[in-house]
Amino acid sequence: MRISVFGTRGFPNIQGGVEKHCESLYHSLSDKHKITVFRRKPYVKNSIADSDIEFIDLPSTKIKGVEALVHSFICSLVCAYKRPEIVHIHNIGPGLFIPLLRAVGLKVVLTYHSPNYEHSKWGTFSKLLLKFSEFIALSCSNCIIFVNRFQLDKQKDGIKQKSVYIANGINKMKNVSSLNYLQSLGILPHKYILAVGRITPEKGFIDLINAFNAANLPGYKLVIAGGVEHEGGYFEQLKKKSDDRIIFTGSINSDCLSELYSSAKLFVLSSHNEGFPLVVLEAMQFDCDILLSDIPATRLLDLSDDYYYPKGNVKKLTERLNINVGSDVKCHNYDLRAYDWANIAQQTDQVYESLY
Repeated sequence: MRISVFGTRGFPNIQGGVEKHCESLYHSLSDKHKITVFRRKPYVKNSIADSDIEFIDLPSTKIKGVEALVHSFICSLVCAYKRPEIVHIHNIGPGLFIPLLRAVGLKVVLTYHSPNYEHSKWGTFSKLLLKFSEFIALSCSNCIIFVNRFQLDKQKDGIKQKSVYIANGINKMKNVSSLNYLQSLGILPHKYILAVGRITPEKGFIDLINAFNAANLPGYKLVIAGGVEHEGGYFEQLKKKSDDRIIFTGSINSDCLSELYSSAKLFVLSSHNEGFPLVVLEAMQFDCDILLSDIPATRLLDLSDDYYYPKGNVKKLTERLNINVGSDVKCHNYDLRAYDWANIAQQTDQVYESLY
């Protein structure tokens, strides 16, 4: 089949959980289907050729609240002209244009990653628009893939009947012995706490920084690895609360990230909202000691209560940082077989086949 994809900024070398998801999924499906991925030009740093996947780079903007809508509308027009067998849309915002695709006779699969309107970065109007987009996307899609089982369980029966839960996956990464990147940051192995994610309010980094500042952790540093989505207010707040013990790496490549995972004393996910936290799976792959905010997405991982703290509770997070960092290194053996991309690609292919 010819599968056209939008709702992602694109890949490779573009930061984001949805972007990682799409890169792994479509490389796993490209041996069976002809995959076309629409990328957003402002985020494409180079035009790397890919023998398996066709990329079409279309105009967009980096203006918050407008970016996805502008790009998705253009993508919808191109799909209406090219007429692929399946249009696969990621996220609810771009789903606003599904009625246009259905009106011209196209089959549409939606992957529901997260209820974006719960993110604090959005204003009142944007949240209302995202909720309206969610209603349109869920109502008009031919089939819906939920990466979060709790989000699927919340839906009405009519939506559940055309939906399926397919877990998110994890790319294979390995422990590395190199310390070159750590040395460039001025940190020592097992003497830092690691957090990974784009610098946005829903990631709860301000909670983590406040807790780290309040904790009694002499000799330790906090490393936050991730690019700044929008320069300005939130990032400035974080920097004002930070001193030289807190390091913002910006966007980094997979080799540097592997080095950080390999030598971290503790990995922390402080998010208030997540669709499915891929970075936690990455940390688990390195057998990191992990500490997670207690939200529905992290409970999908089926871990004991020892791995969680109450979302947004800085006092409890401070206590747990002191406990986890002060304890001996734990020996973890996480079971990640459910997150294999070959299985996920097979399940997604079954969704495509069910529409023909």
